[in-house]
Amino acid sequence: ANFQSLVGETFRMIPLAVDPPEHGKYRILLNPWFSPKAVNEMEAKIRATINDLIDSFVDKGECDAAYDYGRLYPVRVFMDLMGFPAEKLEDFLAWEYAILHSNGDVAKMQWGIGSALAYLRSFIAEMKAAPGHNLTSHIVHGQVDGRPLTEDEIIGTVSFLWLGGLDTVAATTSLMFRRLALQPELQQALRDNPELIPDAIEEFLRVQPLVNSTRLVKEDHEIRGVKIHKGDHIMCFNGAGNFDEAEFADGREVKFDRPSNRHFTLAGGPHRCLGSHLARRELRLALSEFLRRVPPFQMKPGADRTAHPGLIAVPRLPLVWTPH
Repeated sequence: ANFQSLVGETFRMIPLAVDPPEHGKYRILLNPWFSPKAVNEMEAKIRATINDLIDSFVDKGECDAAYDYGRLYPVRVFMDLMGFPAEKLEDFLAWEYAILHSNGDVAKMQWGIGSALAYLRSFIAEMKAAPGHNLTSHIVHGQVDGRPLTEDEIIGTVSFLWLGGLDTVAATTSLMFRRLALQPELQQALRDNPELIPDAIEEFLRVQPLVNSTRLVKEDHEIRGVKIHKGDHIMCFNGAGNFDEAEFADGREVKFDRPSNRHFTLAGGPHRCLGSHLARRELRLALSEFLRRVPPFQMKPGADRTAHPGLIAVPRLPLVWTPH
């Protein structure tokens, strides 16, 4: 993620672009806001957000689960965590779409990242002037190594969280509900056995990985006859490990009862996803509350069933059911 260079910025995306041991200092600053304890404290609010959305469509017998549900609840949770005003939601989605989904249209990407950075800097200035109880304010007034963060460190951290917080849970939710609509036997298994939901979330994460990891080569190296040079960027197809038959028997099949599920969807090692506990809790609540309140659902007849690899996943997901 080096989108900031498109508008002439040189700050690093933190903590993504920082290696250990320096990397750990930024994680110490951020980890408490994403810990299991912090997520437990957020659960009631997440559940309320989810149920507000279900209230808006449950009696209609239909919804676009990709937007009305999967897109809205994680973005609202993330905005609340960061302290961003709710009315910025549509702007955020437009800027982020321009950055990530413009198919190489540099002018569009520059508009998206430029607009986002201008807003984020103005919000950072607000938090400097009037601290709040939110993650942005915590970063603005935080310290690493006993010193305040520099301007570049602040915008680098806030913009990385902004970019990472808008798409991943939304896309995973859409793919999860698409699969349950198209495979009613899986849906029924979870309705009959709600205790399977935590394992089901891990299996949905495994079979529907969204992003691969880019890494910067630190030393010249040769692997299987291919020379890799210091300074190169390489793509690690970590999602491919999720289908390794040596680790996952019948890896292309969805099985909620796998004895172990060491998937790489949330990466691993020092750069393991900072928001993994929050993402898992959001997905678990989104699935359990939907199944609790919405009768058996299916794809609307004639609807486009296309799913895309990556973060855009399912642009629209019209589901239908017979209301109670």
